[in-house]
Amino acid sequence: MKTIQHWINGAETAPATGSRVSDVTNPATGKVTSQVALASASTVNDAVAAATAAFPLWRDTSLAKRVQILFRFRELLNARKPELAAIITAEHGKVLDDALGEISRGQEVVEFACGIPHLLKGGYTENASTKVDVHSVRQPVGPAAIISPFNFPAMVPMWFFPVAIAAGNTVILKPSEKDPTAANWMAELWKEAGLPDGVFNVVHGDKEAVDTLLQHEDIKSVSFVGSTPIAQYVYQQGTATGKRVQALGGAKNHMLVLPDADLDLAADAAVNAGYGAAGERCMAISAIVAVESIADELVAKIAERTRTLRIGDGTRGTDMGPLVTAAHREKVAGYIDAGEAAGATMVLDGRTVTPDAEGDGFFLAPTLFDNVTPDMSIYTDEIFGPVLSVVRVPSYDEGLQLINANPYGNGTAIFTNDGGAARRFENEIEVGMVGINVPIPVPMAYYSFGGWKNSLFGDSHAHGAEGVHFFTRGKVVTSRWLDPSHGGINLGFPQNS
Repeated sequence: MKTIQHWINGAETAPATGSRVSDVTNPATGKVTSQVALASASTVNDAVAAATAAFPLWRDTSLAKRVQILFRFRELLNARKPELAAIITAEHGKVLDDALGEISRGQEVVEFACGIPHLLKGGYTENASTKVDVHSVRQPVGPAAIISPFNFPAMVPMWFFPVAIAAGNTVILKPSEKDPTAANWMAELWKEAGLPDGVFNVVHGDKEAVDTLLQHEDIKSVSFVGSTPIAQYVYQQGTATGKRVQALGGAKNHMLVLPDADLDLAADAAVNAGYGAAGERCMAISAIVAVESIADELVAKIAERTRTLRIGDGTRGTDMGPLVTAAHREKVAGYIDAGEAAGATMVLDGRTVTPDAEGDGFFLAPTLFDNVTPDMSIYTDEIFGPVLSVVRVPSYDEGLQLINANPYGNGTAIFTNDGGAARRFENEIEVGMVGINVPIPVPMAYYSFGGWKNSLFGDSHAHGAEGVHFFTRGKVVTSRWLDPSHGGINLGFPQNS
């Protein structure tokens, strides 16, 4: 059986004697397809050493050269998207179309980073004082650690590493051990694009690898996406050792539906945002907040659409695939049990399903609860599965209050045809990303991604201008030159180099 190795200094590492491994499973079949090496502290130290050694040369590589490599990576990725999508589907379980969409959204950040020369421009003031000039620059911070989750093995790393690399940093990526192959595939693509060895490294592993990265003095920044308890841990441990940390945590995303909304549009959005990727999205809508007067009609429309969804292997043209592991499938099923026991109205029960798949995959069908109350675990917890809860409220005001009282503040949406209500919601809601008749308000790459409250630890969101600032440090230079300097004669047209 193949063992997926680490990628350090431009090549896969040789298997270490006695190294630990973890099974990698195809969630649609339940079969173990490979094993992944789990890094020891020594292996992580080797990767950090490679990134640290590569940093001075990459930092001083011209912006023109860096951008050329970024553009080549973009072109290679565009040409080979189906190959990466197949890897994601085989290890995560999401359907191929969804995997392709994930890659495209990550590619937006690559394209954003191709404009890094403009984004790194400083300011200049001539004669700030007599014959004294002042200018500012932004410089890379150094080796950057990226710790990414299982649910987006390509897109989430691409929220960070294109900007980090374009700005002149080196990278150590620690992907989820549940679906590790995408990270190595992207490492090979970087090498093909001409990225120098040591600039992009991959270490696979668990808590030992994470803790080593958090404690290593040569790691200057840490970017993390995962659950809120681990995000808080990463933030506390990383900042305690003087690192910059952006730690994106969990979510409980609400969709408020007002009486004047287009209910067909709202129902479509609820199904798409609640059950896409089997609900394993940090931006998934898991709580529908329906104003009482339209709740019955809205629930009926959601149920009608949900019953048409095809569940099965993501390679067979189905709408929704399996959950990532057997343990996670049982955890989500346990929440369904708890919702039923707590007295929520079971509209659709996903615990019984006959998927279009071979073997014993980790499937649940979409589940829909009505009359959910805020004290139930299906409301309070981030389930990370295909479970949609409908909470009824008397009016907009109660809906707003409910959402703002939630400890998470990642994403939210309002469905309405009332511009005044939408504008008020946009102003009053205490959530970092807001959709108006848009159920999953993931911003474009030139804006920044991130939530409020317990959904984010640190001051910087991912990508966009905040991402550029996170991976660079500002420096201000005051200079006085008493004598002019002269260059030689060259009649050729100036060239980038």
